[in-house]
Amino acid sequence: MGEARIRLAAIPGVDEDEPGFGHSTTRNTYVLSKVYAQYLKPGDVIVITNQDHEANIGPWWRLADPGIGIREWQAEPDTGHLNLADLPNLPDGAKLPRFPHCSSIVGEINPVTDIYATARTAGVRTCVDGVSYAPHGLPNAGRPGCDIYLFSTYKTYGPHQGVMVMRRDLAWELPNQGHFFNAGDLTRRFAPAGPGHAQVAACAGIAAYIDTLYDHHAGAAANATTRGAAVHDLMRAHESKLLQPLPDYLRDKTSIRLPGPTEAEKRRLPSPWYRKTGGSSCTGYRTVRNYDRRRGFLRGPLSGGTGCRSGPRRPATGFCALHDRRRGSQTDRRPGPGAVNRSLWFL
Repeated sequence: MGEARIRLAAIPGVDEDEPGFGHSTTRNTYVLSKVYAQYLKPGDVIVITNQDHEANIGPWWRLADPGIGIREWQAEPDTGHLNLADLPNLPDGAKLPRFPHCSSIVGEINPVTDIYATARTAGVRTCVDGVSYAPHGLPNAGRPGCDIYLFSTYKTYGPHQGVMVMRRDLAWELPNQGHFFNAGDLTRRFAPAGPGHAQVAACAGIAAYIDTLYDHHAGAAANATTRGAAVHDLMRAHESKLLQPLPDYLRDKTSIRLPGPTEAEKRRLPSPWYRKTGGSSCTGYRTVRNYDRRRGFLRGPLSGGTGCRSGPRRPATGFCALHDRRRGSQTDRRPGPGAVNRSLWFL
């Protein structure tokens, strides 16, 4: 367990006692909301966004019951973009803007460093949900400048655990949630039920995997933070190369639209969704189906006939797998396609 904690602190460049393990990020977020329920006073305000997964904003909405103000920083409805220009209008009493490192709606990477700088100018702490971002390379949690950073290890090549990295000065300021005899231990201060010993110990394998990738591609001697940053950059470069043909292909299509940034390298992760803007549902389906076929995700001809449900069905893969599932297959009955706003890993 000690090895896992030390190695997972070194890669993102934080102190050894700043990462805390919990059974999931959802649970860590719930505990954090309870911490702030004790810490805040009536009239104080938590700022959340509508870019987030419900599991990461539901606990904060519940703080409205004891009188804490909740304000929503809303994404632009047509693009899903969080406009940084809206952030300086922080309400009086704002204490914790919390937002995702990457939008799980359109895959846009939010400017964490700029948001942090704006909040700090107003004397406000920040909390970043990194669950959607961390699978694409562990970020340097010390470099973005946030006060709290959360991510899930099962999405970063490890067991099912959640990690909450919290700056030491803030951790001492917030009320203890663990056993009274653990109040002086930052690694247990926000763990009401103690650690999952086997799962925490297994997280050392995440660092081992990152080291193996680094040795294979670089091999030069470097500290853990430098190795982690190099592997992060390798992953981002590779997936950006794979993703970029999709927005390029859809740019001049009229039947569907791909909201969000079109530059994969700097601003977007490979979790695209699309919206039908014209024609029949089958038109949008066949557009992405053609993309899958051109990129090698699909073998053989399209289904026969004029409707996309006619003819023998083949297992859906790649981008069009989402459309198949949302239309309702024999194993997954759901509403029709319409304006689908679901994330999809297509790599």
